[in-house]
Order: sequence, then structure tokens, then C-alpha cells
Amino acid sequence: MRILRAGDYKRMPWKNGGGETVEIAVSPEDAGLAGFDWRVSMATVATDGPFSIFPGIDRTLAILDGNGMTLDIDGSAPVLLTTASDPLAFPADIPVAARLRDGAITDLNVMTRREGFGHTLIRINVNGGKTVPLTSSTCLLLCHRGALWFRQSNETGTLAAGDALLMTDAAGSELKIDGEATCYLASITTD
Repeated sequence: MRILRAGDYKRMPWKNGGGETVEIAVSPEDAGLAGFDWRVSMATVATDGPFSIFPGIDRTLAILDGNGMTLDIDGSAPVLLTTASDPLAFPADIPVAARLRDGAITDLNVMTRREGFGHTLIRINVNGGKTVPLTSSTCLLLCHRGALWFRQSNETGTLAAGDALLMTDAAGSELKIDGEATCYLASITTD
């Protein structure tokens, strides 16, 4: 288990050069954009435009802040994503274009290499105590808003807004959280 503080995240340019990504965690550690097995990041999208193409990668996107954006995903009907929407999963190696609804947004992006890995991303609203079952070996909990206290096995700690908790060998355990916060739990699976 490792607490990742918001101030320590790595900032890097988008693959297509259109903006900046804040990398929360990546595996293997220090992997580049072409060599990661999984990656969790945040990005501010300030203009309409195409998404970067990542061959062999699946992605899930959630809107953290802003008025939302519409995604045109490879000829499918447009999908409007807002802060109230469930995270949306789609392949990262097909053409996707974004149109902002009204101003810039910040999104949370989880990506996994299709060959050997998978993932889920869910939003968790915490208002008091909650127990979250962990079904994957690798899990990352991002505290987006608010603050919380956590316990997993015999380890405890706190997360402020923007901090994350990276848990390994977590499958079959529980994460106990308490506080008032909006969080996102990314669960990384292996084939």
C-alpha cells in the first residue's frame, strides 16, 4: 500500500501535443507512453479536438470538473459525459473526437494494455463510514473532493483532495473508508 500525494504527480505533455496530463500512477513504474501495462492520469481539456491514439489500449474516462464534453467515438452516436455520468469505457485505438459543452473540463483517465490487462472504474460517494470490497490485486483509490480516513488490513492513513491510495495484493480484502468525499476506484485485472 502506498499513498500518492497530489503534489508529487508527474506532469507530461499529451501524446498528440494538445495539452498536459497529470500522471497519478503507471506500471511498470516510470514506463513511457508506449510501454505501460496500465496508467491512471488526469487531464484538463480546454479545446475541442481528437484524442490521442494508443494502439492495443482500452480506456475509461470520467469527468471530474467542468460542464462536460461530448465524445464522437468512431462513428457511433455522440455521448455526453458530465460529472454526473458514470465512467465511460471505450477502446483507445479508435478515432475519438471531443467537443466541450461549455468551457474546459478535467477528466480522469484509466488505461490498460488489452493483451494481459483489464480494468474497471467506479465513483464512490463517501458520507460517513463505508466498506468497499476489493476484487482485483491492484487497486487505486483517488480522493477527488473532500477528505477521508482509510484502513486496509492493518494499515491506516488519510487522503486529502487529489491524493490517491495505490494497493497491491488487494484481491479478497476490504477497504474501510470514513469521511466526506467523492472518490474513484480503479481496479486493474490481469488475464
